[in-house]
Amino acid sequence: PSFYFFFLLQIDPKDYTFSGLKDETVGRLPGKVAGQQFVIQDCENCKIYIFDHSATITVDDCVNCQIFLGPVKGSVFFRDCKDCKCVVACQQFRTRDCRKLEVFLCCATQPIIESSTGMKFGCFQYYYPELALQFKDAGLSIFNNTWSNIHDFTPVSGENNWGLLPETAVVQDYVPLPSSEELKAVRISTDATKSIIPITRGQRQKNSDESCLAVFFAGDYTTANARKLIDEMTSKGFQLVQTKEVLMKAEDAHRVFQQSASEFIPLLEKGPVVALEFNGDGAVEQCRSTINEVFSGTKVFVSESKASASQDVDNFYNFADMQMGM
Repeated sequence: PSFYFFFLLQIDPKDYTFSGLKDETVGRLPGKVAGQQFVIQDCENCKIYIFDHSATITVDDCVNCQIFLGPVKGSVFFRDCKDCKCVVACQQFRTRDCRKLEVFLCCATQPIIESSTGMKFGCFQYYYPELALQFKDAGLSIFNNTWSNIHDFTPVSGENNWGLLPETAVVQDYVPLPSSEELKAVRISTDATKSIIPITRGQRQKNSDESCLAVFFAGDYTTANARKLIDEMTSKGFQLVQTKEVLMKAEDAHRVFQQSASEFIPLLEKGPVVALEFNGDGAVEQCRSTINEVFSGTKVFVSESKASASQDVDNFYNFADMQMGM
């Protein structure tokens, strides 16, 4: 018990709180929050940066602030905030009684807004060297991001309380890089191609009626391989619609992979699969030829044909949504 008491003494709530600030730039460097809870409240016209992972974060009564929140293991809750621009990565995202929040979001579960209006969402895009490890420490997968699948708890008939940011929206125009000497030490890039989170179209209108499903199986290079395929496909003009990392069982494989299930079932025991949906005319053919050229030694499930591809996508994502409890 004495050790525990010592530990309590070491943690000063002030180190994990920004409260009552005005016209200030404040933040925490990587390693400084280290999985604790954090509280942001009563701040006005501030720039706030949490460059670390945390347990949960509440943001209350903030006005006209620009906020970056590194990976949060649990929930991020905005209450009574207005005119804020944010970049947020979390397991659960929720707002209540908020007005005009613009959020670049990575959220593992369906984001929920309640009694909130003028909400706008985009896909999280950000990079600094420590961020990948912080995602791991927070137990978040870079491939599980339902940023655009918003649930409005209190809809008003004939009105829409939320929408999506323009596709051309650039993070830096919303949440600029920190200008304080201390925080400049973090080597940030907001270049979309460097983003730790693959940028997805989410619920936006698809450009084509042809999609293709590619599924990578667990192994040492799964993340690198998935990123490589994303780079190859997007550089050729195809769009990444959605990504998912999820565990599969043999019966799931039969449902999703149909005839070729037996080939892939032995690979499922190694860990979760990473699935990617690409969209665009000729997506299936391009995806298949890229896999053959670039990943010849790696077993990957790819849709066989345009005809079967949309069914593949539906089969996989219906299964994944059930798994994730969506």
